[in-house]
Amino acid sequence: MNMSIEQRLAEFQDIPVPHHTVASLLRDYKRPNDKISEWLAEQKLIPIKRGLYVVSPALTGGLISLPLVANALYGPSYVSLEFALNHHGLIPEAVHQITSVTTRRAKTYDTTLGRFSYQTLPMKVYPIGVQSVKNDMGHFYMMASPEKALCDMLMLTPNLNVHSVGALVTLLELDWRIDVDELKQFERVLIRDIVQAGFKTRVLGYLLQLIGN
Repeated sequence: MNMSIEQRLAEFQDIPVPHHTVASLLRDYKRPNDKISEWLAEQKLIPIKRGLYVVSPALTGGLISLPLVANALYGPSYVSLEFALNHHGLIPEAVHQITSVTTRRAKTYDTTLGRFSYQTLPMKVYPIGVQSVKNDMGHFYMMASPEKALCDMLMLTPNLNVHSVGALVTLLELDWRIDVDELKQFERVLIRDIVQAGFKTRVLGYLLQLIGN
């Protein structure tokens, strides 16, 4: 039995797809862009940015993977900071944007799926502690480990007034509402690797002291 064109579209599942890939499904159409516009109007395709889409859950039967979208929207990048800390259960508050780290310039996208923000780290520290995570539909995206997500927060939050381990504890517990006891499970070697990359070493050194080096 031949699949309908919409069934073929649904096979992309939650993977973001570029315009030319969608258009390749419509090579028998005289005006493929008209069909794509129709799918957009019917919300069967959801635009992420110009020339990049994700298929509606109404067709795929699964949820949209926001971290997967974040990786595809602007790269190289991995999901980190508040979104990753919440994902790993380290901060209790809901996060209202998908926060990522990149080696490129900082950028923010406001999309129909929400706000995606990207902050910049130098290449010497960027890849340390980044994990490949499998989502519910069996696809993989890049996300910071719990250790890397917290280190990224410490490296990228401006104007941190942290000059001792005690000040770091105050920041974590009172301002960021992180249970410091949870940090005892952190991989010390990973944090040492991040410190040795030589970026924002003082505040990361306090974190290393806090969890026990």
